[in-house]
Amino acid sequence: MIAVLAGGVGAARFLEGVVQVVPGDDVAAIVNTGDDVQLHGLMISPDVDIVLYTLAGIIEPTQGWGVRDDTTAVLTMLQRLGVDTWFKLGDQDLAVHILRTALLRAGARPTTIAAQLRAALGCPVRVLPMTDDAVATHIITPDGAIHFQEYLVRRRARDTVLGVAFHGIEQARPTAEVLAALADAEALLIAPSNPVVSVGTILALPGVRAAIAGAGMPVVAVSPIVAGAPIKGPAAPLMHAQGFAVSALGVAQCYRGLIDVLVIDDADRALRPAIEALGIAVVVTDTIMRGPAEKAALARVTLDAARHHAAGTHP
Repeated sequence: MIAVLAGGVGAARFLEGVVQVVPGDDVAAIVNTGDDVQLHGLMISPDVDIVLYTLAGIIEPTQGWGVRDDTTAVLTMLQRLGVDTWFKLGDQDLAVHILRTALLRAGARPTTIAAQLRAALGCPVRVLPMTDDAVATHIITPDGAIHFQEYLVRRRARDTVLGVAFHGIEQARPTAEVLAALADAEALLIAPSNPVVSVGTILALPGVRAAIAGAGMPVVAVSPIVAGAPIKGPAAPLMHAQGFAVSALGVAQCYRGLIDVLVIDDADRALRPAIEALGIAVVVTDTIMRGPAEKAALARVTLDAARHHAAGTHP
């Protein structure tokens, strides 16, 4: 079984490659829930839903989130009623949030709900929320701390970032399903997600790093930074605020002591010696996931790196 630490769009696209190489039933995606937010009385879990929608084949491809060809009648009516609708939600997307909220109110666990949605939508991999407890990622700005969705969507990542805080992280715990997936995995892959507020949130959960270390499996990460810039999202200001260079080397520094191998893009080949000096092996390849073939190729390279490391050989 393969475990994958996952954020949103980049992770979902990487997982599309993984399921071309490994049977979906043999993959467990451990997904960030620090971006979860409550709006219009509904609980929204963006990263979980992006992974579900993408692997179920219903994602809106032009944006990487939401349901393909969705309508916005509900949002239009809310606007007419004077509601601030800064967070865009399609009608089919809202159906998922309505069901999730109803199930939560009835006492269901987020993990159980994700499994129910997976079955209903036809997602091939197990989608495991990192925790059933409430965790909220906040970005610290000169105006104070604001929820990550407020920073990213409403304010379009324009605020100066002074730091990051994970509210509720001290009391939260990884689920039994997450711990079991880590214990049973023959390899752990870290998708090309934001290392600070996607993967970083998962790793901040008490017990996760110890579970990874205790499992003794190879850990391979894919850098989401290529040629000094993130492929998507606000990784640059967040990494800078945490004291990391916005580069594949900075990603290596984020994961130092955790990963065995870092997969970097051909454009960053010159950084290989500096990364290897940190005690991390490096694999250089094309990491840009333009289409299905490139996604599968990246997944295959990443899995091969894990197998080579486990065997003590070099790819």
